[in-house]
Amino acid sequence: MILYPSVDNLLNKVDSRYSLIMLASKRAHELEANPGSELLSKYNSDKTVGRALEEIEAGEVTIDKA
Repeated sequence: MILYPSVDNLLNKVDSRYSLIMLASKRAHELEANPGSELLSKYNSDKTVGRALEEIEAGEVTIDKA
């Protein structure tokens, strides 16, 4: 269960739950492959999926609509 960041806050950043899952999954894989590619100075989560969600909430990771 996700407690932080809240799903409601995350859904304000993306248009659907599916998009949120896909974006977080891709970013988590990037973080695992490149541990130094973190975008925030401090994270509350130790896991890559949690870190990806925190980056999405901060507006650092977005969906490219191109």
